[in-house]
Parts: sequence; structure tokens; C-alpha cells
Amino acid sequence: MRDLDFVFPRLARSAFRSRFRLGAKERDYMARRSPDTIEQHARDFIAKRLAPALPANDGRQTPMRGHPVFIAQHATATCCRSCLRKWHTIAEGRALTDIEQDHVVAAVMRWLSSGLGEPSV
Repeated sequence: MRDLDFVFPRLARSAFRSRFRLGAKERDYMARRSPDTIEQHARDFIAKRLAPALPANDGRQTPMRGHPVFIAQHATATCCRSCLRKWHTIAEGRALTDIEQDHVVAAVMRWLSSGLGEPSV
């Protein structure tokens, strides 16, 4: 598992990953909820959609919009098991450990709290 201090600069150089931004609805959603609530949402989404050894619809299980966590997952390459393998060196074909799930949640929360999802001026 790669350290997030190594992964984030690489994500910033990716034209695809760096284009993700929160829309007005997602920013409003975050403004009305505590960081703890958003983190719990991330934990739930990761546990249900990403953590199983063979997630349903892997590669398409994370929507591109509708919740700040979904957008952050695409921005941080934590959206599917193949992205986790490529960017974070977390193997496919087995359930994520608790430590790996914590890593994914940390990546999502770091991106959401960093201002990287804010619109460009």
C-alpha cells in the first residue's frame, strides 16, 4: 500500500484525476454535515461497494456524481479495485483489510478537506 504522501502528487499530475471538482450541490451537502458524518458515509460506501473480494459491477460501482465521497473516490483513484491496484498497490481478488479500508477513507477525507475539490477560479 503506497503512502498517501506519494500518491497525491502523482494524482495531481494525472489529467483525468485532477479534473474532478465538487459541484454546488456537493459543496452544500458538505457544508450542512459534519466531517464525522461525511467520514461515516465514506466508510459505509467503501465497506459495501469496494471492500468485498469481488465487488458487484467492479469498475462501475462508484457513481461520478451525487455525493462528495463518490467524486473524491474518482479523484483519489479509490473508485474500483483496478484503480486501487494501479495507484495504491492494493491487490484485487481479495477482501480489503480494515487497514486498507482506513487507507481508502483517509485518501477520500484528505482530498475533501484539502480544497482540491473546489472549483478553479
